[in-house]
Amino acid sequence: MRTKSEYINAVEIKHIPFHGDLSRTGIFHTTGIQKLKGIKWKFQTSNRIFSSPVIHGDSVFIGSDDSKLYSINKSSGELNWEFQSQGPVKSSAAVGNGLVYFTSLDGFLYAINIHTGIEKWRFQTKDEKTLDPWDYYLSTPACSDGKVYFGSGDHHIYAIDGATGEEIWKYKTEGPVHASPTLYKETLYIGSFDGYFYALDIQTGTEKWKFRTVGDTWFPRGDIQGTACVSDGIVYFGSRDYNLYALDAETGRGKWNFKAPGTWIITTPTVHDGLIYFATSDDSQLYAMDAKTGVLKWNFPLYINTFGSSVMTGDLLYVGNMNGKLYAINKETAELQWLFQTESSKSNESKVLQEDGRLVEHLKEKIQNAKTIQDFVEVYDDIMSLGSILSTPFIEDGSIYVGSTDGCLYALE
Repeated sequence: MRTKSEYINAVEIKHIPFHGDLSRTGIFHTTGIQKLKGIKWKFQTSNRIFSSPVIHGDSVFIGSDDSKLYSINKSSGELNWEFQSQGPVKSSAAVGNGLVYFTSLDGFLYAINIHTGIEKWRFQTKDEKTLDPWDYYLSTPACSDGKVYFGSGDHHIYAIDGATGEEIWKYKTEGPVHASPTLYKETLYIGSFDGYFYALDIQTGTEKWKFRTVGDTWFPRGDIQGTACVSDGIVYFGSRDYNLYALDAETGRGKWNFKAPGTWIITTPTVHDGLIYFATSDDSQLYAMDAKTGVLKWNFPLYINTFGSSVMTGDLLYVGNMNGKLYAINKETAELQWLFQTESSKSNESKVLQEDGRLVEHLKEKIQNAKTIQDFVEVYDDIMSLGSILSTPFIEDGSIYVGSTDGCLYALE
């Protein structure tokens, strides 16, 4: 008969990936926070954090624009190890085969020993880049059956052997692929900045179907930046053409679409009990809709841009915002349950935001009159001084973990 310790060691720890599962539904089957006590601990990196934390066992993994991936003890906030890449780590991590995988702006997919932080292998893509100042994320790998899937700025979608780092297959699109793969019933779903959404056979990389976004005057390609989710046979994703699309996951035929004029939809939707929840950038709303019809149930104002995705456990949705605040919102009533604000947001809020939560007038005017990319960058640098939360929260056992552009990983309880 096995001892208790032998039994525990024989059971592989279940890994919860980015946005809750490989279908990216945003649902966490754990205890959330009904009433916020405060910060359990915070861990400081040396640059902004755009990636999202994931937990495996006793460790939290998160990347930073300081080009490092960190492993942090989830109870104490103490550093286990750090790994130095050669570019900002804008992807979240994925765990499998005793390894932690992530992509970096240096163009590599890395496989790191989960316990020691020692590199096992790296896979080099042909190129990696950010398209513009709002291209905040890189593709987060997805692990399944010993394989690792991810997209790249070199326009390809890759399947890699998780143990050896050898390429299994790749599929070429006509634009950078910074969305993360979504896996559902032997199909990989992913969008590209070329404006197409792809459904590929997970084993061979063969195209099952592709869907062309509508496009809009300012974004005629209908660039797809964000990650899709799949639920009950429907795949949902947003685009820079101001649309959220709902397609039949088997055929790629349209079910419905929702257009929010003038605002990108970058966030990964959360789907639960027949409703879909997603936040937008420029019109700064969190929407709840009927998942089958797209009929609006409610919307909640967030006042400035939201790029990080919402997640859910119990009756609460959790979503961060560029204003440096994390909101806990009742999924049925749209009432605010509690609010967390970073220290940077508290210190700099009056310089960047009006009392109603919107940008101060001189920054709004600077955006409206912007003639160069640098003009936009300067405004967004001001916004990032709020300790913006573009990271998607991770929930486990009454704690919430989330990154911020103040360089901190926060553990809330």
